[in-house]
Amino acid sequence: MIKTVRVGGVPEHFNLAWHLAIEKGKFAEKGILIEWIDVPGGTGAMCKMLRDGEIDIAIALTEGVIADITQGNPSKIVQFYVNSPLRWGIFVNAKSKINSIAEMQGNKYAISRYKSGSHLMAYVNAANNSLTINDETDFEIIGNLAGARKALAENTAQLFMWEKFTTKPFVDNGEFKMIGECKTPWPCFAVVATNDFINSQPVTLDEVLEIVNESCHDLKFNDEAVDLIAWRYQIKLADAMKWFGELEYAAKAEINEEEMNEIFSKLVQFKILKTVPNIFDICYNKSVELA
Repeated sequence: MIKTVRVGGVPEHFNLAWHLAIEKGKFAEKGILIEWIDVPGGTGAMCKMLRDGEIDIAIALTEGVIADITQGNPSKIVQFYVNSPLRWGIFVNAKSKINSIAEMQGNKYAISRYKSGSHLMAYVNAANNSLTINDETDFEIIGNLAGARKALAENTAQLFMWEKFTTKPFVDNGEFKMIGECKTPWPCFAVVATNDFINSQPVTLDEVLEIVNESCHDLKFNDEAVDLIAWRYQIKLADAMKWFGELEYAAKAEINEEEMNEIFSKLVQFKILKTVPNIFDICYNKSVELA
């Protein structure tokens, strides 16, 4: 019997390993049909889809999904997907008079939605640079990258934070200007599954993770990976090489309790969480390696 699994992820180069595994028939060999859903709205949109039962698994930003689970999302992190930090570029319209992070104060951020990565990382960057943000007046919800391009062009928002290499083509074509960057101080992507899926299909979940982790390993050691990434995602070869050189896939199912508690503490420090949660409220118990 074919087991269908609905998976949501951003249409970006991070998820190439999933697509290669699908295209090579790795899931089909195990009787699994992956219904891949591109989610250009990012982590906030995926969290809503998890809540609404529209997807079984999401590849989401760590900070966003932890924040949403603490607010009642009936899902769990089952493993990390990318251990390396996400490099968020900070962008403005090319004609903007803003030229540095120090000049960001008092301007409005374009964010995909509240509790998304673009929203939460604004607070990380602000904390790092002694900036203040008013949650009620300093954000403009734009949905996705296309919405951000429109907002910055029309000046309904002046700032936009998004993955650096995904957005750089709009710097190269003269539409945006990058005034800085902000790295996540934690592994950037996690694999998240709904509690319903974890409880009803634990064996299928394990099989999916095994296949994806193997695909990540194969891609990382593929001599043609950089050319493939540049071609499929329309990224300059030099940018693809730099990104891929910094990329570290998790490629394992274990989550370390001490590492997770350090992440929780940082999220509290950046005011993304109010208190440190219990790890078992956030992570699938089977995947937790107790320190």
